[in-house]
Amino acid sequence: MSIFKTDDKTRTDDKIQKDVESEIKYDPSIVHDENIAVKVKDGVVTLTGVTNTYMDSYYAEKATKRVAGVRAVANDIEVKLSSDRLDPEIAEDAVKAIQRELPYCADKVKATVKNGLITLEGEVEWNFQKEWAARGVRSIRGVKGVTNLIRVKPRVSPTEVKRKIEDALVRSAQVDAQHITVETDGGKITLKGTVKSWAERREAERSAWAAPGVTSVDNHITIVP
Repeated sequence: MSIFKTDDKTRTDDKIQKDVESEIKYDPSIVHDENIAVKVKDGVVTLTGVTNTYMDSYYAEKATKRVAGVRAVANDIEVKLSSDRLDPEIAEDAVKAIQRELPYCADKVKATVKNGLITLEGEVEWNFQKEWAARGVRSIRGVKGVTNLIRVKPRVSPTEVKRKIEDALVRSAQVDAQHITVETDGGKITLKGTVKSWAERREAERSAWAAPGVTSVDNHITIVP
């Protein structure tokens, strides 16, 4: 289950369900949207159904998270392939995909495949490298799911990470950095302060994730129009 917070308490479950269904149908990355069912209770969305590609399940969950009022997502979509591939074949494709996405640090990432499920492990310096490795293996034919256990291990000190994030916020034309504070605890980042819009809040979080060595971002920025 993927959980995240929202301050939107005015939207009903029926409205959220209709918006989630529309967002899933609107997303061109989801091929078999007609096989996906949506239920909502107290802002918690449950996705069910059967698809023959993991990408449908992955992008359906992402689409759901984009809808205002969603408090949590339980992704129970079942991936049933029309013809299963052998794990060694998938593993070979995973190695190639990681080498393609991370040509300079592919040797630091290991992919393990069992029953079509890929587990990624290893250490990288940047969060985008962790994300790109997962992106590379998701679309491999025969994959039923991806678990990303890659750790982000910085080469820079927490003080340097803090400075890089603060500099990035100042450079951004979309963020008023004067009202945002950055706290670091190793690779864990906490953002506090106020902004004028959700777009500004998201941009501040994106800037924090872009720094080397960041392993998590806890966004406590509040919106004050």
